[in-house]
Amino acid sequence: MKAKSASRTSKDKKPPDNAWELDLYVIDRTLKSVTAFTNLTKICHEHLDDKCGITVIDIETSPRLAKENQIVAIPTVVRTFPLPMRRVIGDLSSAERVLAGLDLHAMVKNGVQMARQVHGRQ
Repeated sequence: MKAKSASRTSKDKKPPDNAWELDLYVIDRTLKSVTAFTNLTKICHEHLDDKCGITVIDIETSPRLAKENQIVAIPTVVRTFPLPMRRVIGDLSSAERVLAGLDLHAMVKNGVQMARQVHGRQ
């Protein structure tokens, strides 16, 4: 897992280049953490045209961030941009649940709204 710098404040946040910014909270390289990262990367690639930035935050090395963001279970993914924040807990194995939980299902891909694909309607 490749992690970006995890120290940020609301003052120095600028609009990201990506359509979506996601923070993935993990503990080291546990099986669940690696699985969650792999699944999230796959979801971003297959459903969001790679237009999302993923920041991996190890709560053992950055416990302050976990406390500030009220992370109570790992792995947890938090959509930080655009607001409002949304979060999903678990290994992220169900793309439909992740897209719905993070409210990413409205993303348009190939001229078809993701909401229709997620709910099985064309």
